[in-house]
Amino acid sequence: MNFVIFVIAMGVLIWGADLLINQSERIALKFKIPEFIIGATLIALGTSLPEMAASIAASLDGKPEIAIANVIGSNILNITLVLATVFIISKKIRPNRDFFAKDSTWALVPVLVFVLMILDGVISRFDASLLLLLMGAYLLFLLQDAKNIPEEDLDDLDISTFSWVKTIPVLLAGIILVIIGAHFTVESASEIAKSFGISEWIIGIIMISLGTSLPELVVSISAAAKGKVDMAIGNIIGSNMANTTVVLGAAALTNPLNINASAYIFDIATMIVATLLLVFITANKLYNKSAGISLMIILALFLNNTLQSM
Repeated sequence: MNFVIFVIAMGVLIWGADLLINQSERIALKFKIPEFIIGATLIALGTSLPEMAASIAASLDGKPEIAIANVIGSNILNITLVLATVFIISKKIRPNRDFFAKDSTWALVPVLVFVLMILDGVISRFDASLLLLLMGAYLLFLLQDAKNIPEEDLDDLDISTFSWVKTIPVLLAGIILVIIGAHFTVESASEIAKSFGISEWIIGIIMISLGTSLPELVVSISAAAKGKVDMAIGNIIGSNMANTTVVLGAAALTNPLNINASAYIFDIATMIVATLLLVFITANKLYNKSAGISLMIILALFLNNTLQSM
């Protein structure tokens, strides 16, 4: 039965992601906002809601390992699976935005801050407040940066068919479908995993993180297929930023999260390496299939180590 629920939930997830992409693009056109900004804010926060729900629930249930593993696993998968897939399936990737100069550092900073926070074995409520403050700084940066976009670069956007009456309900429906689809995907996957006697950390870093990363995967692939490369990459960078700050921060505010960092050094190191690769790719503008394959290699090493530890 869990397999049936998993398949149905996947269908709902894909449907919701398509609605989300279409309506978010319409909002970007209406306000002449660059697609990257929409991807890094509205879509990124929307697709990170499943991670937040899962991590807060785990925190409330006294399962900090699941909450933290979910964030680490999601960050790894967003880069090594989602971004890699975008690179591999796209024919040409020529983003309008300089991601290295403006954005990739924002994906690295919260990861480094996270590493510092777990050295004492706990992510406290004070730490959580700092993480949320960091996300606020990122959003402020994006809003300020959007003002610097030349008007002539946005004048050719067609907004004649835009209607709030149609857009808002469909946008909300898309977000709700994504959340519901991801929720039941996670629940069914978790039940399947438990039936095989898998540990909570493994469930969190593989099963739940994979399930909660599905929105990012579907949304980014949909955006890339429609030629919205800036939106696809923005979704990944914004989602990782939201995962490490908002998701982890909300979970730690609910209940301080204890972690034995030395026990999970490989997973933490993999997240750092994947993020550094993201910075390297954007710095050298390596938006191609070779970069995608390189990221997939990191994913293979990560999955192999995880499966061996089961």
